[in-house]
Amino acid sequence: MSLNSPPSELGTAFAGLRTYYKQAAGLSFFASLLTLAPAGYMLEVYDRVVNSRSHTTLVMLTLLVLGAYVLLEVLEWARSGVLQEAGLVLDRLLRGRVFGAIFDANLKRLPGGSLQPMNDFKTLRDFLNSPVLTACMDSPVSLVFLVLIFAISPVLGWSAVVAAVVQVFVGWLNERSTQPPLMEANRSAMEAQQYADGTLRNAQVIESMGMLRSIHSRWITKQKEFLSKQAMASDAAGFYQAVAKFVQNTVASMLLGLGAWLLLRNELNGGAAYMIVGSILGGRVLAPLVQVISQWQSMVNARGAYARLDSLLKAVPAHQPSMPLPAPTGKVMVDNVIAMAPGTTVQILKGVSLGLLPGEVLVVVGPSASGKTTLARVLVGLWPAASGKARLDGVDIYNWDKQELGPHVGYLPQGVELFDGTIADNIARFGEIDPAKVEAAAQAVGLHDFIMALPQGYNHPVGREGAMLSGGQRQRVGLARAIYGNPAFVVLDEPNSSLDEEGDAALASAISQLAARGTTFVVMTHRTSVLGVASKMLVLRDGQTQFFGLRDDVLKALSEAAAKARAAQLQSGAA
Repeated sequence: MSLNSPPSELGTAFAGLRTYYKQAAGLSFFASLLTLAPAGYMLEVYDRVVNSRSHTTLVMLTLLVLGAYVLLEVLEWARSGVLQEAGLVLDRLLRGRVFGAIFDANLKRLPGGSLQPMNDFKTLRDFLNSPVLTACMDSPVSLVFLVLIFAISPVLGWSAVVAAVVQVFVGWLNERSTQPPLMEANRSAMEAQQYADGTLRNAQVIESMGMLRSIHSRWITKQKEFLSKQAMASDAAGFYQAVAKFVQNTVASMLLGLGAWLLLRNELNGGAAYMIVGSILGGRVLAPLVQVISQWQSMVNARGAYARLDSLLKAVPAHQPSMPLPAPTGKVMVDNVIAMAPGTTVQILKGVSLGLLPGEVLVVVGPSASGKTTLARVLVGLWPAASGKARLDGVDIYNWDKQELGPHVGYLPQGVELFDGTIADNIARFGEIDPAKVEAAAQAVGLHDFIMALPQGYNHPVGREGAMLSGGQRQRVGLARAIYGNPAFVVLDEPNSSLDEEGDAALASAISQLAARGTTFVVMTHRTSVLGVASKMLVLRDGQTQFFGLRDDVLKALSEAAAKARAAQLQSGAA
């Protein structure tokens, strides 16, 4: 990153917590100083109580040290509260942004379109109140302790400095040894989790075709890879943690012995008690470093989480507020659109053009993989056009703010997606429920009588992913959601794939009624049941327009093309 480049969005959010860092650091400074209370108590007992043999002095000193302990715990509690508040502020600043970035990444098929960024965000939020961060805040006070050791004896001071350098070197070795396997272990853990999530989503298929043993075997392989990397990192971290503690304990005893040697040579300032104080201070100098090394895994995890989340927020910029636009009337223009799936370079739509006026119904037909679903996604602004434009009332649909456009557009994807909640919630798009509009949408698709027969009516829960409803019922709820509120433009991708004859008739009737009120429809289908209400027709083949125009003209052209093909086949057979 260039020194002149602006800070990242995530960096700016953390920088905004500077006030909390300063407060926590101040509390850490005074709390760390209070850890000298035991040493001070010991000195005063040896110096005053033992020599004066005063019980009153002992009682007062004991009360003072107890008060210092209480104050120390209060400061620690206050610091924890400050850091906890910093985590809550970070959550308020970024939780909506992270959720939106995950959502957009999923739409654009970018890395990060999963729940992992949420876990990364939680890791960063929890890190703000972690032992490793508080140890880092305690480390500046080690300089104060070091100065005190030098005051007792320069020899002890330089010995403590050498020990601190050794401890830093141990930390550097720990970083080199543990970071690569820890990063690999995190990556393997994410892959194993994603594989397990996919398995649970497809449990019925796996169970019905006896695939569980093979699927489980693959998951075990991924899990073993994760555990192997984690074991490597844990072994290395455990070794260096033991080395760090060994250095700390050795230094404390070394300083005590060295202090005694200096005392015997009359080179120790303060007398016999200060050789013990020097030993205690030496341990306090190294304590933050030992804490950081022992908690190094959380440091590596937080660093990896920061890098992944920062990369996601950079790849998916926040939506900028746009100028409000008037409600669309339903005029659609598609001008020579070339489109491909996000993240790929293979063209799916190859120069498709069409035009629709408000209230017209376009039926799109074609063989599988002809580009119908891609056209549907382009028309509702889910996928961008690589070339050309898809416009609604003259405005690029992809760039139109979906929060503003959404109420005026209806969409039913090929795979109907319902969300955990009630039928009314799903039909009303989880916004404010207007009972009259919800019932009108259900009536239009022939769903009202079925809903009223349920124990809770429109408040009946659909279950996770609509599991409480049949395939046809889910599709009808999805249709009702698409036409809720009489939108100006509706795109339906295979809306009758799970419908029976009654459902087909209800679908055709709903399209006819809304089109008469001015709603523009685009219907992708393999079935001919909705042709009766179509005003225009588009035939796609291999991503290109084979025929487009008024329904009867296209049907006539298709019939003539089929007749020519049969005649050519007969001629080739006769030859």
